[in-house]
Amino acid sequence: MADSGDLLTQSYDYTLPPDRIATRPVEPADAAKLLVYNRTEGSVTHARFRDLPDFLPEETALFLNDTRVIPARIFGHKVSGGRVELLLNKPLPDRRYLVMIRGKVRPGTRLLFERGLVAEVLELLPDGARIVRFLQGDQEMEFGELVEILEQIGHVPLPPYLNREDEAEDRRHYQSLFAREAGAVAAPTASLHFTPQLLERLQERHPSYTLTLHVGAGTFKPVESEKILEHPMHSEYFRIPDPAAEYLRSDAPLLAVGTTVTRTVEYFV
Repeated sequence: MADSGDLLTQSYDYTLPPDRIATRPVEPADAAKLLVYNRTEGSVTHARFRDLPDFLPEETALFLNDTRVIPARIFGHKVSGGRVELLLNKPLPDRRYLVMIRGKVRPGTRLLFERGLVAEVLELLPDGARIVRFLQGDQEMEFGELVEILEQIGHVPLPPYLNREDEAEDRRHYQSLFAREAGAVAAPTASLHFTPQLLERLQERHPSYTLTLHVGAGTFKPVESEKILEHPMHSEYFRIPDPAAEYLRSDAPLLAVGTTVTRTVEYFV
């Protein structure tokens, strides 16, 4: 059992100088720094991400998250004219959506966006999230239809610590090579360091599998509670295809690329 002091949020405060925060990606992506900890020897090696094949044991499978980031941040206004910002979190049953809204709203408020997109507020939740429905004309929108509109009018919801607005290049930089399934509002960032050449090298020597975990807007939510265990966690959708699930049922070794894959695998096993 962890010491009660270890569960205080303040126990995890640390100083991170602004000049140590990378606000734009390194080029090429696999030139990023890689720290390797050898648990057997207790040694630390400083390398580059492109050196990953040199450290990965034989017969180790790669597990990758194929979620695709959608431009889930949109700007609009209320019927009264007041400006609003909406961040899509995830779809809910019956064509309802969980969102975060910057701007004062109440049930019944309608928010107007480009391309004739309308969001109607249905419910205000205690944690600050809102449940809405999206319409075009009088028709409620399915998730696939909404994604098509967001691809045209939306902005990439960059992490707040980058302290800048999104740019056109972010649509490419903030997406992994193997992104396929639309639904995330934030990228599984460990995946962003792969280049086509590096991925090919790894897949020549190691089997690879994909699963899907759609990172939700909760990843942007700051921890405001005094005790970590009291922080409300948002749920996220995940899917593990049969071939990946079969491998996970074995005792074969694997490399989970990033925390999104790690927590999905841990939940499964």
